Amino acid sequence: MTRPVVLIAEELSPATVEVLGSEIEVRNVDGTDRAALLEAVRDADALLVRSATRVDAEVYAAAPQLKVVARAGVGLDNVDVPAATTAGVMVINAPTSNITSAAELAVALILASLRNLGRADASVKAGKWQRKQLAGVELLGKTVGVVGFGRIGQLVAERLRAFGVNLLAYDPYVNHARAAELGARVVELDELMRESDVVTVHMPKTPETTGLIGAEQLALAKPSLHVVNAARGGLIDEEALFEALSSDRIAGAALDVYSSEPPAASETAKRLLDLDSVTLTPHLGASTAEAQEKAGVAVAKSVRLALAGELVPDAVNVAGGAIDDEVRPGVALADRLGQLFTVIAGESPELLDIEVHGEIASRDVTALKLSALRGVFRSVVTEQVSYVNAPVLAEERGITVQLVTDETSERFRNVVSLRGTLRNGEVVTVSGTLSGVDQEHKLIEVLGHALDVPLSDHLLIIRYEDGPGLIGTYGMRLGDAGINIAGMQVSRAGSARGAEALVVLDLDESVDREFAEELGATIDARSIHAVDLVY
Repeated sequence: MTRPVVLIAEELSPATVEVLGSEIEVRNVDGTDRAALLEAVRDADALLVRSATRVDAEVYAAAPQLKVVARAGVGLDNVDVPAATTAGVMVINAPTSNITSAAELAVALILASLRNLGRADASVKAGKWQRKQLAGVELLGKTVGVVGFGRIGQLVAERLRAFGVNLLAYDPYVNHARAAELGARVVELDELMRESDVVTVHMPKTPETTGLIGAEQLALAKPSLHVVNAARGGLIDEEALFEALSSDRIAGAALDVYSSEPPAASETAKRLLDLDSVTLTPHLGASTAEAQEKAGVAVAKSVRLALAGELVPDAVNVAGGAIDDEVRPGVALADRLGQLFTVIAGESPELLDIEVHGEIASRDVTALKLSALRGVFRSVVTEQVSYVNAPVLAEERGITVQLVTDETSERFRNVVSLRGTLRNGEVVTVSGTLSGVDQEHKLIEVLGHALDVPLSDHLLIIRYEDGPGLIGTYGMRLGDAGINIAGMQVSRAGSARGAEALVVLDLDESVDREFAEELGATIDARSIHAVDLVY
């Protein structure tokens, strides 16, 4: 019997190859040599890469036998997942391989900032002996605010407890019971910024979290505050951070990630290089021997499972799964509705109903439930969300998830809806359908407002009290900003003037959170959400 061929395109540890086993034929190629890669992948069953090899539609087209692409690491920036799904290729990664390394680096950066370790090292190497000038502060008894209380944030909290700190946590999706177990008090962001001596950030980067800590938040801080970012560049507004540090508004910062990397390539980030109060490292979060080893071993195990036709916990798409042909087109729709739900809800629901109405409800629609959950958590956690770990993430946050099916549907042939009940009793709903021969994603309901608009990549959803001239006002503001409106629909809760209106704007490009908030303020909007959807 012919052994399956696994092509390794970048250097991986000997342990990775060992895990693959003797029943698999292992070949090697330089993944950065495009011609060599396309030639070598022709008869490969699996392709293992790290970050340097670009895996796109051209690679899939050149590899008719390819069943799985494995990225030995956390991110998937170099792997075209939608093209893989179209080609029927499973994509896997190692979502938890670096979480310990990332948490330990955050703790190290906290200590380095409080004790001026970077400056001290440079000073001694320059022949100086500046003990008085480089005196620091103890961590004992300080208040540490953890912004983002997912797996890495919790690991940081666990390690910091040994230092005798007071812990605060901010995370709209946090499980309060779990936070209490770790000795952390859950608070709003403003309170965390006011009370903390150290703030460490551990959130994914989304339109909602970009610039989460900016001038307004830093203005609330103690002069003794140190801020740390070992998560994603841009979560802390670097311009605001520079102003706060250079004016002694806060005491120090330690950064491992930047809005542009390396920071010297950005005029904003570059200014931080000249500040003595900043400790900088070159994106070292996953750069440990252990993290790299774990990543290689984890994906090797997953590749073996995939080639054997078994369940792969770290699969990030559903290629190769036993999904009914009538259900499969709705998988991407459910994922995008999940993403939209999270943006509009702004926090974890206590109860989430995933409803499937229409003809497909008679089929096995479990894949739609898993896909919706994956969409819900895409922007909530820092690790990659799979169809296997998404239910676990819901359980960890105390969310009760129900799949509801009904073979009747009034307006459309098939409908997928997400209905979530928040902690305050508010109910958030979004619904979508597939339209036409091309199975176009349509958004047909948001917060009880009936719609029929494309569920496109860039949306702006605004709720406001209807009145004359408002459409012109926000249309002009978008035009002045050079943002084109490709389409729009307004839904009104009643016929009378002053009724609540909800508008969905289909935009050619995304808008940032700050602009959206300013736009909402101009029309006294009840809510405004900038939404960027992926699949």
